[in-house]
Amino acid sequence: MSKDADRARLDALEKRLASAKLTAAPPRRSEKENHYSQAQVAWRMVIELVAGLMIGFGIGYGLDTLLGTMPLFLVIFIFAGLAAGVKTMLRSAKELQEPKAAAVADQQKED
Repeated sequence: MSKDADRARLDALEKRLASAKLTAAPPRRSEKENHYSQAQVAWRMVIELVAGLMIGFGIGYGLDTLLGTMPLFLVIFIFAGLAAGVKTMLRSAKELQEPKAAAVADQQKED
């Protein structure tokens, strides 16, 4: 009879644990929070672009100061920094788009 009592206690404990897990589940993100994360993504991309420009400017200005060819390397490295910033920004956008594309592909497979 003690086995039946232990089994009943274990079943009751499992039910309580399951109900506690359901109540402790993380809340769903609201649209406002989702919008906030999109703003973070946008700022990340802007910072990547500006960082590329600033690094290109710094390298170009430094080389021009050392070599005495003021606008030459400055212009070249500003464009190189812009290209690097755009490339990094596009890579970030692609990275963020991959989960959505996978979800769409899975949904189309099901249909």
